[in-house]
Amino acid sequence: MADYAEIIGRADLVDELIPDQVVNDVIKTTPEESVVLTRARKPRMSSKKARQPVLATLPEAYWVDGDTGLKETTDATWKNLSMTAEELAVIVPIPDALVDDSNVPLWDEVKPLLREAIGKKVDQAALFGTSKPASWPEGIVPAAIAAGNVQQISPTLNLADAFAEVAAKASEGGFSVNGFVTQPGLNWRLRGIKDANGNYVFGSPTAGGNSTLFGYTLDEVRNGAWNRAAATGLAIDWSKFVVGIRQDVTFDLFREGVISDASGKVLLNLMQQDSKALRVVFRVGFQAAIPVTRLGGVYPAGVITPAAGA
Repeated sequence: MADYAEIIGRADLVDELIPDQVVNDVIKTTPEESVVLTRARKPRMSSKKARQPVLATLPEAYWVDGDTGLKETTDATWKNLSMTAEELAVIVPIPDALVDDSNVPLWDEVKPLLREAIGKKVDQAALFGTSKPASWPEGIVPAAIAAGNVQQISPTLNLADAFAEVAAKASEGGFSVNGFVTQPGLNWRLRGIKDANGNYVFGSPTAGGNSTLFGYTLDEVRNGAWNRAAATGLAIDWSKFVVGIRQDVTFDLFREGVISDASGKVLLNLMQQDSKALRVVFRVGFQAAIPVTRLGGVYPAGVITPAAGA
């Protein structure tokens, strides 16, 4: 259900944020970036809709029969994929008195959290198809499962083998897996895997952080977008996924105006109720640009799914 009445008030802040004297700092987590916005190709869109050409048929070559044999002909065809920029937006109202009484810069604290919220929505829609715009393609996880590029975790298959298996399934179709995406914490589970001699396969868990798997990037989705019930990890060819940026994230602070619900009822009058509202807007498109391959590949990603009953 749409919500138009949310407003940051005194009840949302602990008393220590509005004291007589306090250190000007807030203990918080670092806002997480969007994996899809970080890794996928990001062309700029000059209009709401854009076309992405992909190879539809491949040319062939033929042996010539003898010295005077006739040479055959071939062709190649392309098709256009349409990508539509959809809008993500939200408004954050805060009363002026609360901003004045707070000992921390509330607007500066809110902005990075709003960027994280936008990244979460993009990852949810692109990776899992959750609340995706109608113009966007099926989410990467359900599309890879539908293509058969899937491996379920089992007691006889460790995580490293599972990642290698789904990467192989995508690569067997002619795609070049160049990255892995996982649920939070999986990097450390991978680093905990030992060989028959008790040595860590991927190095000591204390030796490094969230870096690579088999030499390729490994990203944990820590912005709240990951659906653990649907997938444990992804092997992916990022070059085949396109994020079209129509408008970068913009912030506008309003001192006048009203906020109303869907019926037109005014819920907050900024001027009359001494408040300001921060509006954030982001326009972005997403598309899976999958060309035809010599090996008949269907989808450039593979999925590890949780064990049965997990």
